[in-house]
Amino acid sequence: MISPSGVSVIIVEERLQKIISNLGITSRRNAELWIKEGKVTVNGRVAEIGTKAIVDRDHIKISGKLVNVGPKEQKRVYIKFYKPRGVITSLSDNEGRTTVIDFLKEFKERIYPVGRLDYHSEGLLILTNDGEFANRVLHPSKKIPKTYFVKLKGAVDEEDIKKLRRGVMLEDGITAPAEVKRLKKTKTDVNSWIEMTLHEGRKRQIRRMAQKVGYQVTKIMRVSIGGVSLEPLKPGQWLPLTEWELRKIKHFHSFKGS
Repeated sequence: MISPSGVSVIIVEERLQKIISNLGITSRRNAELWIKEGKVTVNGRVAEIGTKAIVDRDHIKISGKLVNVGPKEQKRVYIKFYKPRGVITSLSDNEGRTTVIDFLKEFKERIYPVGRLDYHSEGLLILTNDGEFANRVLHPSKKIPKTYFVKLKGAVDEEDIKKLRRGVMLEDGITAPAEVKRLKKTKTDVNSWIEMTLHEGRKRQIRRMAQKVGYQVTKIMRVSIGGVSLEPLKPGQWLPLTEWELRKIKHFHSFKGS
C-alpha cells in the first residue's frame, strides 16, 4: 500500500489473540479462551481461533466493547503481589467476591494476572500488561519452576514423598517429576509441611497429587516463580518487580531457544 506521501506502508495481519495480548488487555491464553467463548468480534463478525486482523484498521470488540488501541508504546507494568486466601485470581467476579484487582485500583494501566492461584490458596502472583511476557511465562514449553509450601493433614511418609517426586497418575495423565522435601516438623503428627517445586501448571495440581497419595491439603502458599520470591510481601501487598527480578524471570534457562 502507498501512503498519500508516497511512502510504502506494509499492512500486517496478525492473529487476534496476539493482537489482544500485545495491547495489554489479557494474556494470549485468556484471549484464546474469549475467542472460543464467542466474546470477540471483528468488524461485526464473531471471531474464531485463527482469525486475523489489522490492529489499527479493523474494529475489534470484546463482549461488545470496542478495543481501544491507544498509543503503540504503552508503559509496561510488572508487579509481584501476595494474593490472600479467599481472593479470586480474576479481573472481575459475577458473584461479587473480592478479586486481586480490588487491591490494585491505583493502576491506570489495565494489568492482569500471569497464571492463576486458586481461591483457597495464597501467595505469589505476577501481574503485568505485557502480553508477550505473560505468554512466555505461561507457555508449557518454558517449564518455569513454581515453589509452594504445602501443609498436609497427618504425618507424611517418606515413601509418599518419593511418589510425589517421581510423579503420580491423575485423570489428565501422570505428573512431571517434582522437587519435594520435608519442611519444619510440627510438635505432633497432626500436620506436616512440605516444599514442592513444580515445572508444570495443571488445575488444582498440588491438591490432586496429595489426595492421590492419601493426604488432605489444608494450606498452600506459593513462595517463588522462576526465582522471583514472595518476600518481603504480606497478604494484600504488592511491589514492582526490580530490574534484577525481571531479568531473572525473562532470562531464566527455560527461555533459551524461544
